[in-house]
Amino acid sequence: MIDNPTLVTAPDEDFLYMQIADRLGSLIHQRTLKTGEKLPSVRALSQEQGISLSTAYKAYVQLEIKGLIEARPKSGYYVRYTPARSFDESRREMQGNESEKVSLDEMIAMVYRNFSADSIVKLSVASPALSLLPRAKLNKSIVEAIRLSNNSCIGYEGVQGNANLKTHIARQAFSWGGNILPDDVVTTQGCMEALVFCLRAVTKPGDVVAIESPTYFGIFSTVQSLGLKIIEIPTDPVNGLDLDYLAKAIGKQPIKACLFVPTFSNPLGYCMTNENKKKLVELLAKNQVPLIEDDIYGEMHFGKTRPRTCKSYDKHGLVMLCSSVSKTLAPGYRVGWCIPGKFKAQIINLKLMHSLSSASPTHAAIGHFFETGRYDLHMRNLRKALHTQCLRYTQAIAEYFPGDVKVSRPQGGYVLWVEMNKKIDAFELYKQALDYKISISPGQIFSTDSRFTNFIRISFGIPYNDEIEQSLKTLGSLISKF
Repeated sequence: MIDNPTLVTAPDEDFLYMQIADRLGSLIHQRTLKTGEKLPSVRALSQEQGISLSTAYKAYVQLEIKGLIEARPKSGYYVRYTPARSFDESRREMQGNESEKVSLDEMIAMVYRNFSADSIVKLSVASPALSLLPRAKLNKSIVEAIRLSNNSCIGYEGVQGNANLKTHIARQAFSWGGNILPDDVVTTQGCMEALVFCLRAVTKPGDVVAIESPTYFGIFSTVQSLGLKIIEIPTDPVNGLDLDYLAKAIGKQPIKACLFVPTFSNPLGYCMTNENKKKLVELLAKNQVPLIEDDIYGEMHFGKTRPRTCKSYDKHGLVMLCSSVSKTLAPGYRVGWCIPGKFKAQIINLKLMHSLSSASPTHAAIGHFFETGRYDLHMRNLRKALHTQCLRYTQAIAEYFPGDVKVSRPQGGYVLWVEMNKKIDAFELYKQALDYKISISPGQIFSTDSRFTNFIRISFGIPYNDEIEQSLKTLGSLISKF
């Protein structure tokens, strides 16, 4: 190994290792480097920072002395620091930081950062626990799909997607009142890509797009990232979209598209009635406004029958339905689709420019999973589990949260929308809950102007157990202490 001669001179070495140790210590205190995380080896640190091996070693020894890291035999160095804080200390810090303002983007980034942390109870993630998903059967399907493929799924799929998958998406449409052919379907890398393609097909930067309020923060972030302006349409936890407000808004300004989640919306959980879905489609058709229907939660119904979609009432090809298996079967497979109606040519063009083809192995595997009938069986089990979990979470909130708290009563999906006393700041509650290793979604992140300050969203995707019950008890205590 050749050391950097400018960094190993004796007079500066002591200062240098302290400087490295201080920087690493700061990352640990800020939890950028988290408890239990493996640090680079001494040699790797030496090469990364352009310092000698002895300087890198001294930096780690200094951090060990401070109790921030630990050396594990034959394994390396790991972060040891664990912030232990009492309830009173977290209250004092919260009160001291009340004047600090955090932007909406910063709030969203903070919530996203905790989505994958293993040590946190993730009541913020609107998706199923992995234990509820048929891992072994999915493995069989991907092996079988590769075996049956004439090129072992290493070649490109056709631009519209895997033929078998499209066939079964078209068949599945029968359950929501659709009359769809396989050629009407374009597959995508998840539902969000489908939404982006649909938005780009019918708008240009500067155009106005109508969305729900409140709505999933990923939707308005995506709309804004495309340079589009947003008008928020009020919604009700029971009835959904305010159609009268939407009609007046269309009369006042040139809305170029609507992006709504009519079935088990996130975060309110409502499902628009068939009558209102039909009225919505007719209103938009009358004004020649395309509707992008995010139907990602449509299969997650607790009732006997699957709700109809807005697409089922579409007579003019103006409704573009988007969905995926990310919330039902395999989030990591990134298998989504859209049924774009009269805008199919534009969607195919956009897919050619941006992704050319969908991922062959995973899309073929999901097509095979549908074909074997495994999907229907899995969904029956998943719906039953989610309905039970919804009821148990709701019961626990009623038992452990203050008496003035109100909670939504969804008939499907993954989330509960909780209204607290107006004095409570949901983002401050979010930060306090993190000190107890609990992640929730503060209401501020579900609108473009950080409204809904006294609301939180809680997901019931994780099976109810002692840890969940204790987490909800702790949340109830935190809310009461405000």
